[in-house]
Amino acid sequence: MGEKRLKMALIGCGRIGSSKHVEAIVKNSDVIEAVAVCDIVKERAEKCARSIEEKAGYLPKVYERYEEIINNEDVDFVAIATESGYHYEISMKFLKKDINVLVEKPMALSTKHIDEMIQTAKDNNVKLGVCFQNRFNPPIVELRKKVESGAFGNINYGVANIRWNRDKNYYEQASWRGTWHLDGGSLMNQCTHNIDLLQWMLGGEIEEVYGVIRNFQHPYIEAEDFGGAIVKFKDGKVGIIEGTSTIYPRNLEETLSIFGEQGTVVIGGLAVNKIQVWKFPDEDSHPFMELPDPDTVYGFGHVPLYRDFYEAIIYDRQPKIPGEEGRKAVEIVLAIYKSALENKPVKFPFEFDSTQMKNWSGHYVVRG
Repeated sequence: MGEKRLKMALIGCGRIGSSKHVEAIVKNSDVIEAVAVCDIVKERAEKCARSIEEKAGYLPKVYERYEEIINNEDVDFVAIATESGYHYEISMKFLKKDINVLVEKPMALSTKHIDEMIQTAKDNNVKLGVCFQNRFNPPIVELRKKVESGAFGNINYGVANIRWNRDKNYYEQASWRGTWHLDGGSLMNQCTHNIDLLQWMLGGEIEEVYGVIRNFQHPYIEAEDFGGAIVKFKDGKVGIIEGTSTIYPRNLEETLSIFGEQGTVVIGGLAVNKIQVWKFPDEDSHPFMELPDPDTVYGFGHVPLYRDFYEAIIYDRQPKIPGEEGRKAVEIVLAIYKSALENKPVKFPFEFDSTQMKNWSGHYVVRG
């Protein structure tokens, strides 16, 4: 089939934009053309444009202000990979102009903003997709099949462990990192991917969340570097979350474990990319136990994520991770924050905004 190429713009050419988004643009260049790239630091946008030219054979236009793209370019969709705190404002500008939006996680830092984004996309009949690319990891796809086929019998509980390291250098590279108004801490930035997978596999509505956060060893950031939580689902299932950026001396693992009456699956590796345990009646192993680690913790999922978003636009269907799905992990993190702030469990539904955490002072020195 002669596939129609869609025109898109990339907004934000930092760490993830210049790597995984460029890779996804290049590897989908049969159906996607990036007509513009944008970054408030012009050199970053120029570097991004040259990288696309080198790998895909054409040079996108360079912009410093995303508003100029609305005025000067005819695009089918935009991918937003800016600082988390700007996702809402930029998404809304494009959604209101009837332009499809694919936004990095977390889609926003406020329950109210998320709901507005979802509603605006609906009202204007455009697609809103969220970058939870690990849902496309081959082992995660295999696990999902088992969940959907009922192979576990009843699923009892699941655990998301994110045991990573982020040092002072990481935070010094970008002043927005670790701030409440633009980012949040390790839960919101590093852990939302695995929290998303946990809630996706457990499914169902959440009743309440009880959370604890700490800042153990990053005194130079506002937000947390450790978070722990119990997530109670209305149907009885339990989710356990443990996420941190304090692991010595470097990233250790990211693991998702799902436990049911007739199944046990543990997926680990650098980025939930390797099956470690796979037990069902008559099944004791899985070919994906030998998969290599990806080049970075981001994995390879942006390429199929972009392809899915392209197809959602072309065939007028929901993307695999629409705003409604992208909302769930952020909501859990915001509930953990609210719970830590108020020192009590948070019942769903609720409203909260990460900037309300300004009053939190959880910098701890652990003394023996």
